[in-house]
Amino acid sequence: MRRIPRSRLFLFLAAVVLTVTIYTFIRQQFVTVEGEDELAVVEELYMLIGEQSVYDLDSKELIEGALRGMASAIKDPYSSYYSKEEAKVQRASLAGEKVGIGIEISETNGKFIIVSPVKSSPAEKAGIRPYDELIQINDERLDGKTIGEVIQLMQGKKGEEVSLVLYRPSLERHIKVVVERAEMANETIESKIITVEDVPIGYITISLFAENTLEQWLKAVAQFNDQNVQALIVDVRDNPGGYLHSVGGIVSTIGEANQVYAYMQSGDGYLEPLKTAKFEEIEGFRKAIRKLPLVVLQNEGSASASEVLTAAIQSWGAGTIVGTTSFGKGTVQETWDLTNGGSVKLSTNKWLTPKETWIHERGVQPDVEADQHPLYTIEFVPIRGSFEAGDFSEEIAYAQKVLHGFGFPIVRQDGYFDETTKKAVIAFREKYDIHEGEVLDELFFEKMQEQVVLYKNKEENDLQLQMGVSYIMHKLGH
Repeated sequence: MRRIPRSRLFLFLAAVVLTVTIYTFIRQQFVTVEGEDELAVVEELYMLIGEQSVYDLDSKELIEGALRGMASAIKDPYSSYYSKEEAKVQRASLAGEKVGIGIEISETNGKFIIVSPVKSSPAEKAGIRPYDELIQINDERLDGKTIGEVIQLMQGKKGEEVSLVLYRPSLERHIKVVVERAEMANETIESKIITVEDVPIGYITISLFAENTLEQWLKAVAQFNDQNVQALIVDVRDNPGGYLHSVGGIVSTIGEANQVYAYMQSGDGYLEPLKTAKFEEIEGFRKAIRKLPLVVLQNEGSASASEVLTAAIQSWGAGTIVGTTSFGKGTVQETWDLTNGGSVKLSTNKWLTPKETWIHERGVQPDVEADQHPLYTIEFVPIRGSFEAGDFSEEIAYAQKVLHGFGFPIVRQDGYFDETTKKAVIAFREKYDIHEGEVLDELFFEKMQEQVVLYKNKEENDLQLQMGVSYIMHKLGH
């Protein structure tokens, strides 16, 4: 076996520490009663592997393993080590443009959990949902993978397809989806006017808190000011979070100047208040916006920075949160570059609401509970084959759920093709002018999925949005 030079030990120790300060701190923490430096065991093991192991490993592999081991020992799904290649991918995730499928994932006890698909991303359009567990990417199982390796497997060229196997807890089964990678410009703000009974309501969707989100927000609210909107709806459903300074800028336009919107709590319990800033260019609109009825829409996919926003608005009494309980991510991460070209992301603080509440793994409770229509949350399943009365399959169960969502009288949703399913299939085919028949075939599934997409694109079918609008109209006395 090729021996590892002793001189490489110094490179190893340099790669392990983040900075001189952190290195000194670590050494101080690991001095035993006998005065022996516990970090010496790292060097001891390194030497033993190099001299005695039957396996031919070079120093780089050992260093990578040690770094990953230290990060995983924290047992925090949001703390990760990234190799040089993985770090490049991670830095690009919040850049101006990127190619991918648009999901935020975390690692929990060796499982890779979807925090949220980015709004309007290929992942969302494919039906990927929060809390889905990622099992396989293309032909590669994820057992034993690092989160950085998983992110790398997600990457590819625009237009290429990636096959994912997911475990969906709500269904207690695995599903397979095929997603086409796309170039996604980080246009994280979409805005428009919704007019209800001649009342103009400003509607802003925030899909992610990226570098340019505040700039886009300021542009949108300035336009709303010019158009004399009478209320505001902010939609952060399925927003996985992003930069804290980005959400800090946005809450600064909603709250009063120098108002606490969150607290950072260090490991030793020290609380640092985060306060709103002053934006001269929209100071007039800030005063106006505080007089407007404000509704924020959230769901189980609203996480991290999204929860900072909703918790601040709720704590201040500046608006009403409508929807379902949010994801529940109450930690803040910082990233350091390492001397080997990689990086490490560590949870350095808890964040608490202005009322000093930690929402981790509990989420932000809505003020007004509003469940979404089942067709908005039903999984997208590409289906092939043909099924008739008497058959039993998962594909039939999927069709039954969709048909029930459309209001067809369905008795069973367990996958057994009974007589009521047969009647619903015939009625659906007649309604959408599919050639005569009473079977579930590819033409039927194609038309059914087309109708699901059309249904979800109509605002009047979005029950959470409609609840928000109704609440605003009530506040305005309509």
